[in-house]
Amino acid sequence: MIAGIIVFLAVLILPLGLLATYYFRRSNALERALDRANERRREITKFLSRFSSGLQEEDGVEGAMHSAARHVAEQTDAESVAIYEVFGSELRIIGVFGNYPLIHSSNQLLFARHHHLFEALRREEIPLGKGFLGGLAITRESELIPDAAADSRFVEYPDFANFGSIMAIPLLREGILVGVVCAAGNQLRSNTSFSEAQFERLKLLSGQILMVQNLVKVYSEISKRERIDQELDFARHLQQSLLPPAFPAWDQFSINAYTRSAKEVNGDFYDFVEIDDNRLLIIIGDASGKGIPACMLTAMTRSYARCFAAAGSFTTLTDFLQKINDKLFLDTDADRFITLGCCLLDRQNSLLEFARAGHTDLISFVHDHIRTFSPAGTGLGILPNEFATFETICLAIEPGTSVMMYSDGLSEALNKDEEEFGLTRLSEVFKNSCEVGGAPQGIIDRVVDAVVTYEVEQNDDQTIVLIRHTGKA
Repeated sequence: MIAGIIVFLAVLILPLGLLATYYFRRSNALERALDRANERRREITKFLSRFSSGLQEEDGVEGAMHSAARHVAEQTDAESVAIYEVFGSELRIIGVFGNYPLIHSSNQLLFARHHHLFEALRREEIPLGKGFLGGLAITRESELIPDAAADSRFVEYPDFANFGSIMAIPLLREGILVGVVCAAGNQLRSNTSFSEAQFERLKLLSGQILMVQNLVKVYSEISKRERIDQELDFARHLQQSLLPPAFPAWDQFSINAYTRSAKEVNGDFYDFVEIDDNRLLIIIGDASGKGIPACMLTAMTRSYARCFAAAGSFTTLTDFLQKINDKLFLDTDADRFITLGCCLLDRQNSLLEFARAGHTDLISFVHDHIRTFSPAGTGLGILPNEFATFETICLAIEPGTSVMMYSDGLSEALNKDEEEFGLTRLSEVFKNSCEVGGAPQGIIDRVVDAVVTYEVEQNDDQTIVLIRHTGKA
């Protein structure tokens, strides 16, 4: 009876013991897995912290990539680490830590300063398929080299006999090669090969490097966007400073203007410069292109115009345009030019002299009729003065006369059938607007509204300058 009980208890206790052992071992395995996961999380946290600190340093993205290389070196116990990225058909270095030896220069002074070494390494463009690193980029196979001195692929480097052990991992994102990480020199045991554990460690870290590259791309795009926004903000302020703060009150004449840009900044401009007590120079300009380059060209032209229109400098409209043309021809590229329309308004004699440099016609409304004026003139900055001509016309401005200068963004506005608004339609709209009468701004608004209604979208900057004789006919 007792023997039976003992056997029964043995049968019962043995499975329980085995079950307890199983759960104990499983618990330990789970604890070890949890420890590894926590260690991994701490590593990534430390890595990201170092990466973000690198971004905030003076070197920005470069500093972050150097920090990433340092992190890899510390985790693998390598003496030096380099991170390469694929640019077209070449590998180029983007981050380095330590005295990384895979360089074709034998100048030992490079290793005295980190930035000297990095600059020299950055100039080395490694074609895909050439040498050890280029070949690895093609095969996409990770490699552990016990001794580089015994490997013929390293003989191209002057100091290959002292490289020691090398290990390199291709960086793949969704099966596409994006770079290579290479470690040189085993710190744990000098002059000995990296261990398999170190090699596996580098493979695991390649995922973190890929994460860094993604972050750098995002950061670079944000930085680029911020730089563009800063440039646009600067250009907008510059553009605003080009426009007169108010329209001049010129006795019986009213001068009004309007402009709107097709892009973030404007390539059109207008300006008013008082020559003397009786003469006012009214300018409208349209730079080739759009955006910031056009805005910068208008700023340059306005500066020249104000200089040559200053009291004591101005002689004639022709001479004025020749002086600006001479400066722009010397100071701008062959594909950069600007057109100008210039009206010299004499309030004492009620005369208006008009000249243009490649600009649009002048349109006048007087006695219920429209006239257009098209004196010859070459765009500024295209030809030297010996080949550039600038003619002028002069007309009396009677009471009730309205004169309009405009940029081609109005006449060349396109409808859904890609037909231009055209000079004829623009002249007719201007005539109708003048006949309706009212304030000068109302005339401008009616012209602009007609163009806006006609066009599908604004493709060019649009500017109007309106001169009216407000006296009675």
